[in-house]
Amino acid sequence: MSAVRRLVLDHWKVVATFVAIFAAWEAAVLVLGVKPYILPKPSVVMTQMVARLPTVLDGALATLQPMLIGYVLAVAVGVFLALLVAFSQAFRETLYPVIVFLQIVPKIAVAPLFLIWFGYGLLPKVLLVFLLSFFPIVVSAVSAFRSVDPDILDLARATGAGAGRIFWKVQLPHALPTLFTGFKVSAALSATGALVAEFVASDRGLGYLLVGYSNNMDTPMAFATILVISLMGLALYGAVEAIERIAIPWHVSRRTTEPDLSGNP
Repeated sequence: MSAVRRLVLDHWKVVATFVAIFAAWEAAVLVLGVKPYILPKPSVVMTQMVARLPTVLDGALATLQPMLIGYVLAVAVGVFLALLVAFSQAFRETLYPVIVFLQIVPKIAVAPLFLIWFGYGLLPKVLLVFLLSFFPIVVSAVSAFRSVDPDILDLARATGAGAGRIFWKVQLPHALPTLFTGFKVSAALSATGALVAEFVASDRGLGYLLVGYSNNMDTPMAFATILVISLMGLALYGAVEAIERIAIPWHVSRRTTEPDLSGNP
């Protein structure tokens, strides 16, 4: 059985749902007679995308680089900051409010500043992806590291375990499920961050193409561009979820069978 077929069989409900949505979309456009420049049919979107596939792929590759670099940077910096905040009262009182303030600042507002400071290129796009992605990681990681039952920590200390051993054997395994929740949320946001960055500070990429297609009222290609960036975000989300299955196969969220609530043995 091919990998694609196995994937479809494992997620047939999701596939069926999307097929039904696109079929309803196609039928609605036909019945209502909506103009293509307002809402194109999915079949037209796919046809146009295939016809201009080299351009779309070139834009996707340009967008993928800052998306991945910014996301990996967000994971590394986010976890590091979370460790400082979780295990230091001083950092919790000084650093965490600054992190919250950075999240509140609208990212689209700082994009022109990055353009002034760093010009066109990779760096401003990576920074915008990073700023949009790292906050969910910090919040989830701080919560994860601080939510270990104190009785468990006391028991570990009673066995003579040091701080480092307690962290690796108790606190980190306990935190991993919540950490991966933040990683997956940020993976979804990274695609948005890359697109927003290219709206302002890029001369190539999917965001740049989307602006051009919208200005020219090329709605089918605008939808095609949105579809591609969505699939990229979904692929990154799926990759993180696959790593989660490998890293924490023991966690209840990874069980494939539901518990028997009937009371039968």
